[in-house]
Amino acid sequence: MISAHLLAVYIAALLVVYAVPGPDMALILQTSIGRGVRSGFAAACGLGVARATHVTLSACGAAALLRNAPWLYDVVRYGGAVYLAWVGIQIFRSPVFALPEGGAARDGTGGVQQQASEAGMPQLRASFVKGLLTNLLNPKALLFCSVLLPQFVRPEAGPVALQMMELGSVLLAVGFCFDLAYAVGAARIAQWMRAHPLAQTLQRWTFSAALIGFAVRLSLD
Repeated sequence: MISAHLLAVYIAALLVVYAVPGPDMALILQTSIGRGVRSGFAAACGLGVARATHVTLSACGAAALLRNAPWLYDVVRYGGAVYLAWVGIQIFRSPVFALPEGGAARDGTGGVQQQASEAGMPQLRASFVKGLLTNLLNPKALLFCSVLLPQFVRPEAGPVALQMMELGSVLLAVGFCFDLAYAVGAARIAQWMRAHPLAQTLQRWTFSAALIGFAVRLSLD
């Protein structure tokens, strides 16, 4: 088992990393503002699955494969950059708010509410997939896991696999808490932004430019 002191240092490092703006944060904020907190939660779930995949791959040595095969790293990197740019362009071209202001919820009939729920499932799936691919196609996320986690593994503390599982679980939990906080906060901001058309336009342009900027940075690094 990992010592309490080492675990506290590890969590502190994660708090700093997750507080730094990046494509994951931009996607969560934009999704929650534009499509509501449920879509933001769906995107957070997609990010969580991608991070779990990266933790598993790093434990299996996939990060070493990327480091030793530059062409493979470039394929993943450019693929991720293209996807981020595509998401940024879609945000720029999207309506200001795709989420209706509770239109179906105002209707007292269960049938209308059921239709609204069913209509929302494709949107939730799309948000989940965006979250999944945004993180999964970022090779830096895999390399980050492969660099950070081993630094907190102590062979004398017990089985390495068990320690990696513990560290990975903490990474996922901290990241998910941050994502949920961003989703809820952004959804609350959306309520104010509905009454300010200029602010709505600026937020779309800002998040679109941010994701395209992250795509350029990923392609050049």
